[in-house]
Amino acid sequence: VVVADWLFTATAVVLQPVTGALLAMETGWQLSEGWIVAALALYVLVGVFWLPVVWIQHQLRDMARNASAAGEALPERYDRLYRIWFVAGFPAFIAVLAIVWLMIARPVDLFG
Repeated sequence: VVVADWLFTATAVVLQPVTGALLAMETGWQLSEGWIVAALALYVLVGVFWLPVVWIQHQLRDMARNASAAGEALPERYDRLYRIWFVAGFPAFIAVLAIVWLMIARPVDLFG
């Protein structure tokens, strides 16, 4: 999961804004349009949830490796961090769905 997250999510974090800006310029959309501003704000919100999740994933991986190597059960901290990791995925996923909706619908009067 840790490798996949870095491989797929991190590259998308870099490529999506670049390709999105290029597409907006190509089609004549202004980056100040309400739906684009809202999508960018949601993009930042997703990042706010993703960054701690990455740290948690590293912690979970390390705890699982250590427990396996020692032949011990996972520590209680693992369960707490896993719950945080799991719960943090919901608002991030909802925000991504909202971004997709904004890109498809492109509501003109979003803020007015």
